[in-house]
Amino acid sequence: MIRAIVYDAVGTLLHVTPSVGAIYADIGRRFGSRRSAEDVRARFHAAFAEQDRLDKAAGWRTSEERERQRWRDIVLTVLDDAKPTTACFEALWTAFSKPDVWQLDPDANDVIRAFHKRGLQQALASNFDQRLRGIIAMDVLDPIIISSEIGWRKPAPEFFAHVIDALKLPAREILFVGDDRVNDFAAAARAGMHSVLFDAEERHLDAGMQRVERLEQLLTFPV
Repeated sequence: MIRAIVYDAVGTLLHVTPSVGAIYADIGRRFGSRRSAEDVRARFHAAFAEQDRLDKAAGWRTSEERERQRWRDIVLTVLDDAKPTTACFEALWTAFSKPDVWQLDPDANDVIRAFHKRGLQQALASNFDQRLRGIIAMDVLDPIIISSEIGWRKPAPEFFAHVIDALKLPAREILFVGDDRVNDFAAAARAGMHSVLFDAEERHLDAGMQRVERLEQLLTFPV
């Protein structure tokens, strides 16, 4: 029996609007950058992957200090022609701390409300930092587990052990929903949880994989 549902944040419940590339390019122009949104998008993915490589080498340990550093390094790599670099980074850090650049998935409210009526506990577990608490405000999502606060990033087993401990439930009674195949779906399954991949873009069509294209489809799962 599923007694709790845990959601990933970015890419699952929350989506950047209009896009990371557009926001970086727009703010970058204020600091003299000539990078287009398309250029930013490609450079961002490469810079993000490099920071993940560094975090993996460090055993997926993190902190608020590390998160600020990783995002500073990403900004300086993506907008390498922006000056002054520190001011550009601070402008982007502040921009992504505001709710107006984030959009809640259109199905999220209805799904969360429906599960709340069924008496299921619901929580949020994210590779984010303390800014997340000012972005998403849903009393029914409790606890909110943030990697920078607990010291471990997904897919570290310690992250999922913390989730299980916080919910005070056996892993087999928890359903984890996220959009990342490695960090969410596979890591939660290894921790003994049920897991569902939120695959809105249909990137993963493996036979037998538990996946949904819309959060609303979660309501048809046996929970």
